[in-house]
Amino acid sequence: MITRTLVKQLAALPDGPVSVAGWVETVRDQKKVQFVILRDESGAVQLVNPATRELEEGADAAASARLALTEQISELGHGTFVRVTGELKHDERVKLGGLEVKIGSLEVVAEALETPIAADSSLDKRMDWRFLDLRHPKQNLIFRIQTTFLHALRTYWVEHDFVEIQTPKLMASASESRAELFELGYFEGKAYLAQSPQFFKQMAQPAGLGRVFEVGPAFRADPSFTSRHATEFTSIDAEMSWIDSHEDVMKMHEELLVAGFTAVREKHGAEIEELFGLEITVPTTPFPRIPLAEAKQIVAEHGYVVPRADADMDPEGERRISEYVKETYGHEFVFLTDYASSIRPFYHMRHEGDSNLTNSYDLIYNGVEISTGAQREHRIDVLVEQAKEKGLDPEELEFYLDFFRYGVPPHGGFGMGLARVLMLMLHEHSIRETTYLFRGPTRLLP
Repeated sequence: MITRTLVKQLAALPDGPVSVAGWVETVRDQKKVQFVILRDESGAVQLVNPATRELEEGADAAASARLALTEQISELGHGTFVRVTGELKHDERVKLGGLEVKIGSLEVVAEALETPIAADSSLDKRMDWRFLDLRHPKQNLIFRIQTTFLHALRTYWVEHDFVEIQTPKLMASASESRAELFELGYFEGKAYLAQSPQFFKQMAQPAGLGRVFEVGPAFRADPSFTSRHATEFTSIDAEMSWIDSHEDVMKMHEELLVAGFTAVREKHGAEIEELFGLEITVPTTPFPRIPLAEAKQIVAEHGYVVPRADADMDPEGERRISEYVKETYGHEFVFLTDYASSIRPFYHMRHEGDSNLTNSYDLIYNGVEISTGAQREHRIDVLVEQAKEKGLDPEELEFYLDFFRYGVPPHGGFGMGLARVLMLMLHEHSIRETTYLFRGPTRLLP
């Protein structure tokens, strides 16, 4: 039996016998010849069968077999999985890859019903049939890009002595705030789904791990129906010891993204141009840095006033400041820094000499916030006071505060949404496109 060959491997083989397997994308059943486009996980190839429509008197067994094959191909439905053996031939006249396989035998492995979705189906309908939607080369490529991107991030971290951790997603108390928190029964008590690994990655600092990262699920009970929110998402997190300020975190963050974008461009650049019609730009370093107050002033001078002066930058403000940065610096990324302590968590370190500001940032990419980072407060007495200022009961934070009672070095880190990064990288309109199986307020299937 001939070993199966992936479509992407065919070009490197000489003419001769091969075996391929995948699903039927199209069948062109002409009078004297049949063409089948077979697609597998690596690409598509043209199969050809010189059709025999009837048997002449005294026809031999080979002719009978060819007629049976012709009839079999005529009945193939879109999406049917088949295994084919035949003769590979390189032919520059063939538009699809310059090669084709003449079918010797065809085995139907699994028949398929008529597909319930089409290229112009609504996003919601495509999500209902996600396992079929992902057969499309464009959708399929997204998760190969994701694999390359995450591998590059991990490679950067490992080469810079970071340790990978996996933190629990069942928690006894909130990791951020009690807002947007999923509560569930846990034996005789209650538990909560982790909103982020924040507390646990900070715990790694007094544990002596120094630099840690995690790629894992996070949960937010957020009823938003926007293009960039989900109730379950993949969070990319890092935390590092012995920093001087949030500037050290930003430097690591931008170097990490350069590594990820470089890997994607090198491995998938041509496919992205073909299927998405865009060129991946590897960002230059350093990324522009603008204090939040200054950013609000800039967008106001360009015709938009963020509604609340004491609030975060709103989505329109993010778009406006990104436009300004693109025009002024030619950059798709910008760090907005020095957020007010009133709109930041209690564990963000305040500016020395100005407790109204924090050593923190948001990273904006192509008009959308993708990450929040900060230097953390590591002094237990200051941390307790800041928690009280936020109306939190230190007794409910005892397990977290215990980390700091036994000595913690200065540290900081960030959390970043994977699907948002991919959405903006590929100029998609929704994280539903860049999430393998999306979860939102009204979607728990498939």
